[in-house]
Amino acid sequence: MSVILQESLRGLLYAPYYAAMALGAYRGEGIAVDFVNATTPGDAPAGLFAGTVDVAWGGPMRVMQMYESRTDCDLVCFGEVVTRDPFLLIGRKPRPDFALADLYEKRVATVSEVPTPWLCLQEDLRRAGLDPDALPRIADRTMADNVAALRRDELDIVQLFEPFAEELIAAGEGHLLRAAAARGPTAYTSFYTRRSVLAARRDELKKLVRGLYRTQKWVHTKKRLLMRCSRSFRACRRPCCAARWRAIGRSAYGGATRSCRAAATTG
Repeated sequence: MSVILQESLRGLLYAPYYAAMALGAYRGEGIAVDFVNATTPGDAPAGLFAGTVDVAWGGPMRVMQMYESRTDCDLVCFGEVVTRDPFLLIGRKPRPDFALADLYEKRVATVSEVPTPWLCLQEDLRRAGLDPDALPRIADRTMADNVAALRRDELDIVQLFEPFAEELIAAGEGHLLRAAAARGPTAYTSFYTRRSVLAARRDELKKLVRGLYRTQKWVHTKKRLLMRCSRSFRACRRPCCAARWRAIGRSAYGGATRSCRAAATTG
């Protein structure tokens, strides 16, 4: 019986998940995986509760949101993959002395597709002694919409992930102001499932984690090939975005590899 694995959003930060499938890492551990897509990121948990999906991947913040909105929530995270925040603040003009306080003087748009980027940025603002609620921002547009608005000079600063950020930078239409990865270790992306599924299919899901661990070890020695895997899933359209991604978040998967190793070797 195969495990139905669902992605919530296509993005370069999920490269190890794509690589695991492209490399046959799950088959190498003796488990069949069927890959499906959520209609929207917000719909990702619905398949788990409906029983049409066994495992999803996404941010632990999504799981916490489910606990707030559903009394029957029994979701649990496992198999961490992304250990740093991959989102970037991109400005229309360069600001080498950029500080978070500068956001309050600019036309700003934050990510709407998923909750974690804005929640993490709020924490950064609080740590800087700033009030997130006082920040004027556009919060209901997609990243693609915000990129277009920045190009039209309708916005000053946008919150993005790759490849959107590098496409602006490479075209000379955007400048990197801040990489959220500089915050340090952040539990950003993992598998998640219902506790009942985890209990009933424990051996299979351990194999899923072992396949991921196998891939994580490969990632640390084959980074250029990793980008090829990502492009095969259309997660990355430009080779140059991978170079910047590695440069600003070299340890993004280090802690996750240790997490997968621990999960794969314990009962």
